[in-house]
Amino acid sequence: MNDKQKETVIRFAAVFALITIGFVAVLVKIVITQTVERDDLLKIAERQKSKELAIEPNRGNIYDCRGRLLAGSAPTYNIIMDTRVPALHENKGKLFYTYLDSLSTALSDYFGDRTTQEYKRLLQHGYNTGDGRLRVCPNKLTYSQMKAVKSMPLFNMGKLKSGLIIEPNYQRIKPFGSLASRTIGSIYGDNGRGISGLEMMYDDVLRGQEGEMDTHTIEGHTVSQVNREAVDGCDIITTIDANLQDIVESNLRSTLIGLDADWGCCILMETKTGEVKAISNLGKVGEKYVEDKNYAVTRVEPGSTFKTYSLMAALDDGKISIDDTISTSNGSWVYTDSKRPISDAHKYNHPITVEQALAASSNVALAKIVTHSYEKNAEKFVNKLDKMRVRDSIPFDIPGTNLPKIDVPKDGETLARMAFGYYVELPPIYTLMFYNAIANNGKMIRPYIVKEVQQNGKTVKQYGTSTVASSICKSSTLKDIRKCLEAVVWDNDYGTASVSPWGQKKAQSDIVHIAGKTGTARVLEDGSYQRNYHRIAFCGYFPMENPQYSCICVIHKPRNAYDAGMNCGGTVRRIAEKTMAYSGSVDVSRHYVSKDSLLLPPVKRGIQKEIRRAGDGTNVDIKRTDSQWIRVNENYEAVPLQVTSDIVPNVVGMGARDAVYAIEQTGMFVTIRGKGKVVSQSVAPGTKAQKGGKVYLELK
Repeated sequence: MNDKQKETVIRFAAVFALITIGFVAVLVKIVITQTVERDDLLKIAERQKSKELAIEPNRGNIYDCRGRLLAGSAPTYNIIMDTRVPALHENKGKLFYTYLDSLSTALSDYFGDRTTQEYKRLLQHGYNTGDGRLRVCPNKLTYSQMKAVKSMPLFNMGKLKSGLIIEPNYQRIKPFGSLASRTIGSIYGDNGRGISGLEMMYDDVLRGQEGEMDTHTIEGHTVSQVNREAVDGCDIITTIDANLQDIVESNLRSTLIGLDADWGCCILMETKTGEVKAISNLGKVGEKYVEDKNYAVTRVEPGSTFKTYSLMAALDDGKISIDDTISTSNGSWVYTDSKRPISDAHKYNHPITVEQALAASSNVALAKIVTHSYEKNAEKFVNKLDKMRVRDSIPFDIPGTNLPKIDVPKDGETLARMAFGYYVELPPIYTLMFYNAIANNGKMIRPYIVKEVQQNGKTVKQYGTSTVASSICKSSTLKDIRKCLEAVVWDNDYGTASVSPWGQKKAQSDIVHIAGKTGTARVLEDGSYQRNYHRIAFCGYFPMENPQYSCICVIHKPRNAYDAGMNCGGTVRRIAEKTMAYSGSVDVSRHYVSKDSLLLPPVKRGIQKEIRRAGDGTNVDIKRTDSQWIRVNENYEAVPLQVTSDIVPNVVGMGARDAVYAIEQTGMFVTIRGKGKVVSQSVAPGTKAQKGGKVYLELK
């Protein structure tokens, strides 16, 4: 072998050796990767894996008919720090340790919930443990608080250097508090699904559509790509008027407190349109009355308000005239061989007219009329009710609305008692719809609450008046029924809603004339009717000469009294007077001003001393309470307001000066838009005050 050949062999051997060494190194690396480094590499791969995330849309708002916010989503922010970002670990963590002290001091000075040393320990522990979601300050910050955190040392360098992550979220607020809260409804969580009221009925509209984005990590940096933008929910414009709602709710609450009742509901509706302007459902929970259940759509035995249905059926079938006379058997009558007598609260030992019988709410008279007319064919009576659209299934905007329950009676005694409201069940909203048809010249229209759906201020869908029946009876029948309902209130000899034996007016008003019908029923419990427990009601319309509104008030198990005309009729009277004054239909200057007669000037929330001083100057007596801050309800009773340095107060309804003063007591700052009184605030009442934060107030 010559020298050249030897050199070639050596070169080949060297190349082969290098290849062998490289191959062995690769094998060793594979073994190490599969064993020693396996877990660490899998973690890195997991972090770099692309993830699909949902982008939550903003839930739509709910407004009253005048554009005032009833329920909305206010943005808040959570602050997260990813201590793993590479920039914080370069040069042995020089950047992190350079700003550790100044950032800790800034956080402590701004929030005041931890000392500088406590914040320092928190940040250092998160850094040492590689916490990717370190919460460095309180949750649910306002926009101004979030901006303040972004401007702090280290965080002002941005996400890639500081690891600062800002997560927005939305919380549901109701600026008017409990006002119509059961009708508005609630949602599960801050941005979840509606579980009651309008929030549930229109959940698909309010919720919007989720978006979608992909996220993946490259060299420690998170990169996001939006595949589909989220579509925010639509806004809902309701028929509710917040001012009328306050009138209805405060009057109902006052009556319930005075009677110590279990629950009550009251609905106010426009006669011509069917727009529900106010709806209140108050149940007793402990010592307070709160919006706990939708009583307005829960069926109950209507009691004597059903007598109007019975009389209308008989009149329309030509069975009787309102001028006919009838004996009430001195207030007690037994149908054929029944062992249970039918009794009247008012006894008359002389014949009275059919008109007077309805005015006096005679059980005996109506039982006689209906059994005489339909005992041979009870199904005909129920069929007549069907023609009057009493049992129709009418869609309503509140989920869970019960349907009427009226079955064909199996015997004459059942028919007799159906005539005055037993063995039948109706939700109060259905009763109101029927009486509203009487006020509306026989035309029955569907009550509704939602009038418009908007997306970004543009109308998407509109709802309007919907006719259920063009006429529920003959015009002559309607004329007679209206005359009878007027007698209920204005016949001082027979009317159950006229005047008391001591001359005290019930549903009678010097300001607005009301017509309607009282109702009283014993409460059915454990299969029997209780003598000591009643459900009372009044349903009517006003002004009776040219009806603009209809109204129903139902009160369950009052303990201190159960005069339907005085208690429910009186409540409707006060609501009617104040509604007409609010709508400008009554010249306030021509009437004596008292809390029981009409709407007094509205009073803004604020400091009691200043409010009482203003009241003294206008000869308005405001009842005193032991509180520096108060609101004045429409009965001119002072209701305490809680204003502390720790909790954001409810300043809706206050004037600008008092609102600013109240919020600044918490250490927060105020920005005002508009003039008048506060209609909304950006930070929800009752949340913990964040010193240095900002609250935006809208005034109208």
